[in-house]
Amino acid sequence: MSDRDVSLRALAAVSVLSLSTFAYVTTEALPIGLLTPIADSLDTTPAAAGLLVTGYGLVVVVLTVPLTRLARGVGRRRLLVGLLGVLVLGTLGSALASTYVLLLTSRIMTAAAQALFWALVVPVGASLVPRRLRGRAVTLLFAGSSLAGVLGVPAGTWLGQQAGWRAAFLGMSVFALGLLVLAAVLLPSDQGAYQGAETGTRPDERRYHLLLVTTALAVTGAYTAFTYVEPFLLHVSRLDNGEVSPVLLVRGLAGVAGVALAALLVDRNAWLAGLLAVALEAAALLTQYLGGTQPVVAVAAVALSAGALAAFAAALGTRVLQVAPGSTDLAAAGSSTAFNVGITAGALLGSGLLTTTGLRSVALAGSAITALALVTQLLQGGPKGGGPRRAAPTSETAGDEARTPAAAVPSRS
Repeated sequence: MSDRDVSLRALAAVSVLSLSTFAYVTTEALPIGLLTPIADSLDTTPAAAGLLVTGYGLVVVVLTVPLTRLARGVGRRRLLVGLLGVLVLGTLGSALASTYVLLLTSRIMTAAAQALFWALVVPVGASLVPRRLRGRAVTLLFAGSSLAGVLGVPAGTWLGQQAGWRAAFLGMSVFALGLLVLAAVLLPSDQGAYQGAETGTRPDERRYHLLLVTTALAVTGAYTAFTYVEPFLLHVSRLDNGEVSPVLLVRGLAGVAGVALAALLVDRNAWLAGLLAVALEAAALLTQYLGGTQPVVAVAAVALSAGALAAFAAALGTRVLQVAPGSTDLAAAGSSTAFNVGITAGALLGSGLLTTTGLRSVALAGSAITALALVTQLLQGGPKGGGPRRAAPTSETAGDEARTPAAAVPSRS
């Protein structure tokens, strides 16, 4: 196999993993636009249907680290293909569920698979390309999750409205089946192909723990405001009902743009990319609070906040691969848990603020919490100091470094 063939295969494999993040994130949020038809069909309440989303997130938070520990001895290709298989079965089970309990059970099964998937996908995707391109590979993975909000969830909602909510889950099951086949073909079967990103390139336990704190704070700040962005736009910015959906589309596109911009910097300095993203998020949320009564200002602030959070998430994936003090799988599991804790904490904090200090305060609180994340990001320090580095490659191994792990992709057995 030529170097060109290897590069194309590696790019195709990373692209399939990116589409897999798209599939998982779309599946997680799919019930949001279909709560009423699901509730009516299964003779339950919209509040109970809402647990299909919040319960899903809780499962991810609780199971990510334990499942990652249990799965450490399983081959990466076999495990990822298996997790896509669970996604196929979980979404198919959701489509066929005749009762609310069966639907909730299918969702919990899918959420457990997603918990482990997010711990694996970043280290695996990074291992398939040379080290100098790992940041771009990681941003490609996060581009898939960003596109889920722009394309996946709206498309699933439209399909559910046209053909019934079960059709949306069935369509996702078919899509996931296609990804499973592609992953089985493209991912290397040799476990040695994944060793290039098994441990951090610059292990530092202190920086890693600060990174987790930064993640939890930044995401909490963002979701304190974002969870209630619709009522904010309606009652503070005075937008009409029909104007909210286009704003959310703009927000989603800004997230994709944020990932694209992060790709330009993460390979050079992932810490700086994260720092700039957190600073922009804090400024955007403060702008939303101060100028939220002006529709143009509010829309711009909401879009900038989304772009900043997406850029931070992309930088986070690369930064974990650098400072992970042990296995990158477990380090990625910890960062995924911190991210989901932030989502949950932000939603809960915003809910409490709505009943005490009012709707506008969610943006101010979000900005203040994100400012704390900026402090902890600064405390991490840039990439030139801190933890131990790996020995520089010798002239003999330097050529291998440039070719691997991408060049390590063998023929499948």
